Amino acid sequence: MNTVKVEPGSTCAIFGLGGVGLGMIMGCKVAGVSQIIGIDIKKDKFAKAKEFVASECINPQDLSKLVQEVLIEMIDGGVDYSFECISNVKVMRAALEVAHKGWGVSVVVGIAASGEEIATPQFQLVTGCTWKGTAFGGWKSVESVPKLVSEYMSKEIKVLTDTLSFDQISKGFDLMHSDYICSKDVSSEENTVHPVLFSVMG
Repeated sequence: MNTVKVEPGSTCAIFGLGGVGLGMIMGCKVAGVSQIIGIDIKKDKFAKAKEFVASECINPQDLSKLVQEVLIEMIDGGVDYSFECISNVKVMRAALEVAHKGWGVSVVVGIAASGEEIATPQFQLVTGCTWKGTAFGGWKSVESVPKLVSEYMSKEIKVLTDTLSFDQISKGFDLMHSDYICSKDVSSEENTVHPVLFSVMG
C-alpha cells in the first residue's frame, strides 16, 4: 500500500492468492478498500483468502471468457487498483487490463523469470491507466520492519496461515517452496518462536 496510496472505498483485484497475495489482501483491508476480488486457479486457496477478508474469489479456468472481461463487467469498467502476485508476464498484462480506464493503477509485485518481458498495447496506457512495479511492498527495511514486527506481535496484522511445532521446521521450508498456500509459523512447547521475517518473505 506504500507504492500506491489506496483510498478507502476503492476496489481492488489481486491476482495470486499465495503468501504475497494474502499480504496484499491484508494491506487492502487496512486501507479500507470496499471490494477485494481474489483471482487464482487453485480453489483450495479461496477459503483462506476469504478469511483474510477477500470479498469474493474467481478461478479463471471456470470462466467462459477472459477473467479481465469478467472483472470489467462485474466492476463496471474495471477496478481502481490491481496487483499481480504470481510472477507471470501474461497475468501482469491481464492485471493491467482490469484497471479502470482513466485512473486505474496496476502494480506488478511478482518477479518474472530472467529474460521475460512484459508487453501491452500502447492504447492501454494512453487511456489513463498506470502500470507500476514494487519491491518489498515499498517498505524501507530498516525503518519499516520493526513497525511490521510490532503490528504482527500485537495482532494488528495477520501473516500466518498455520503453526508447526519446532521439530517440523524442515516441513515448513518444504511447504514454503511448494505450491502450498503460504508461510509458516514455527513454535515449540517451551518457547514460541515467531520468525516474522521468515513468514513475511515466505
